[in-house]
Amino acid sequence: MPEVRNGDVTLHVEVDGSGEPVTVLAHGLTNSCRELASFTPALTGTAVRFCFRGHGHSSAPPGGYRFADLAGDLDAVANAYAATNAIGTSMGAGAIMTLLEHDPDRFDRIVMLLPASLDVPFEHPERFDGIADLLETYPKDEAIERILAMSGDRYEHAPWLRELDLLLWEDMNPEGVARAIREVTRDVSISDRELLRKVEAPVLLICRAGDVIHPAELGRILHDLLPDSELITIASEEELIASIPMLVERVRAFLAGP
Repeated sequence: MPEVRNGDVTLHVEVDGSGEPVTVLAHGLTNSCRELASFTPALTGTAVRFCFRGHGHSSAPPGGYRFADLAGDLDAVANAYAATNAIGTSMGAGAIMTLLEHDPDRFDRIVMLLPASLDVPFEHPERFDGIADLLETYPKDEAIERILAMSGDRYEHAPWLRELDLLLWEDMNPEGVARAIREVTRDVSISDRELLRKVEAPVLLICRAGDVIHPAELGRILHDLLPDSELITIASEEELIASIPMLVERVRAFLAGP
């Protein structure tokens, strides 16, 4: 598999397709480049998926997991493959916003899935520390089982969600993810949300109602800030999963342009 260097960090990269446009895909916290793999077969052109530092098969430095560091990873991969479009989910969307703060014209088209961060830090970042504690204390498989057990009744009516979560955690790097959790959850992706008004590129926002970590309200705020944006709000997690084929097609058409 190809790799991209960003300073002292080696980033794992996977490339699907060929030609234009080139789209870089940035995953969320705890996940890997596998998270967005379902989007890549349907995209026009080249799709470049990568693992952020500390995640998946990328290297895990002892520190440096704030949004500026993650945005540096994203920028390094985008530059290496001359990507003009970007897709980011959760933490990945935050890394995109960090780049846009310094360069509003960085991408031609942008998709943000379940954005979680803006210019205000999480109110209670310590609630994520329990996950980091488990990753640092137990062997990987046991830590994952204990983390999934913290989900309450999430799997009671949709047990297949557990299999999906296990699949997303399969490439997880416990040491690196724990470090990332302790830093990025205490950071903000952009210093001033008003800076996003300078972004002229079309932006597609996809949010889910009832999501505590990725509040739908954040999607509405971003929709108001970004001059050329479209907001899709899904009613529930189950509906979000069921809507993946529709969303993949919507993202494909959006990135292909008019």
